[in-house]
Amino acid sequence: MLLAIDAGNTNVVFAVFEGETKRGSWRISTDARRTSDEYAVWLLALMGMKGLNAADVDAAILSSVVPAATPHLVRLCEDHFGCTPLKVKDPDVDPGLLVKIDNPHEAGADRIANAVGAVARHPPPLVIVDIGTGTTFDIVDADGNFAGGIIAPGPTLALDALHRVASQLPKVDIRRPARVIGKSTVGAMESGMFWGYTSMIEGLLTRIAAELSPTGTPTVTVIATGGLGRVFAEATPLIHRYDGEITMRGLLLIHARNRPGRNGTQ
Repeated sequence: MLLAIDAGNTNVVFAVFEGETKRGSWRISTDARRTSDEYAVWLLALMGMKGLNAADVDAAILSSVVPAATPHLVRLCEDHFGCTPLKVKDPDVDPGLLVKIDNPHEAGADRIANAVGAVARHPPPLVIVDIGTGTTFDIVDADGNFAGGIIAPGPTLALDALHRVASQLPKVDIRRPARVIGKSTVGAMESGMFWGYTSMIEGLLTRIAAELSPTGTPTVTVIATGGLGRVFAEATPLIHRYDGEITMRGLLLIHARNRPGRNGTQ
């Protein structure tokens, strides 16, 4: 079985796959100080509840955008699962698509996995809107290659900053308010966070589509993912569907393409 790990700025997500079937998935808040042993105690207990144990895992793949957490996750795989994880950003890893930006090494591992996972299920050109700590727009051109994107602060990050620097403003939840015009401080903040970000997403998607497919043919398909992806996908017709499995599916496909023995590799 394959252990897939996606270490993001907010959460680290783990999933165990048997072939293409996901046997279980779990998430824990990101803490760069968390040790491999701490991960193991937590993860093995949850795996046990699904009837899985460490001996079931014989391979691993890691996507990490948190450099300080990466060595702990590598050691988790080596010490507790007996395998060294394939890292998406290793120079000898072939993701199966071209990274067509000025410096391909700058592309985040999660964004590459998003592109790979999206192309496997949806015809390009594509925009993957990943709404988490940051809001990223990952662009896949008509040939199925990673063509660049946009990075903006995520709504939760913006909300935390607003609450931190404006002492009279409370902390509110990210939710869809019934009206745009707030009738209270909380209502005004909820509207600003939700409808403000919705408007930003719509504006950027409109500009991306005009640049990616100026004639409108082929049609650009927009997929939302990430922790807040579903909430915003339901608020605008410019997002065509929500797919919360894109990143993990991408990791599964990248591992399949680069596993030892495939295409003559050792």
